Amino acid sequence: MQTAEMFWDKAAEAYAKSPIGDVDAYEYTLGRTRSYLTPTDTVLELGCGTGSTALRLANGVRRIVASDISSVMVGIGRAKALEAGLRNVDFVTANLFDGALDAAITGANPAAGSTAAGYDAVLALNLLHLIEDGEGALRRVHGLLKPGGVFISKTVCEPRNGAPLKFRLIRLALPLLQFFGKAPFVRFMDPDDFEALVVSTGFEILEAGDHPAPSRYIVARKR
Repeated sequence: MQTAEMFWDKAAEAYAKSPIGDVDAYEYTLGRTRSYLTPTDTVLELGCGTGSTALRLANGVRRIVASDISSVMVGIGRAKALEAGLRNVDFVTANLFDGALDAAITGANPAAGSTAAGYDAVLALNLLHLIEDGEGALRRVHGLLKPGGVFISKTVCEPRNGAPLKFRLIRLALPLLQFFGKAPFVRFMDPDDFEALVVSTGFEILEAGDHPAPSRYIVARKR
């Protein structure tokens, strides 16, 4: 049986070469994300892929831990950071629920535990719709943040006013693609239900918008 790690390892090379689908939306959300970060922040990016966003944000923070379940993605990211001469981005192969992410806050040994207060910000951009336990993922993010820390996500949701043809075709083809190992797990939540879940897991939403629809961009503060 193909795991998520195996799927993304196989997809990594093609993913690294693929262009951004909507450059304007990407640049807008990148700017919004940057506005919530400070030069003293330690940031965790979940599902960093090949590190493009982490590398773009690195010059505005103290440190970024860029994590992904795919070791191949992480390897490509490390090479890009080395080529760019960036020393404050640490790439980690890890699942969201791994203890390695707790240890990476300060670089502590996972076996020894970590006494760090948490990350100043956690990013999950185009990730949460790929995780089966969405509520568990949000609670885990809440636990990784410092009090008052910010969670910034971009998640593909159900379109609010009817799905466009392209979205309907993708959703129709997904089961077959997944059966043949050509697509990962995907769950599309209603955007209002998703925001309610964010609030119920201990966050206050500061900003939300579709950039572009049906990708729901949310900035939330840990209560």
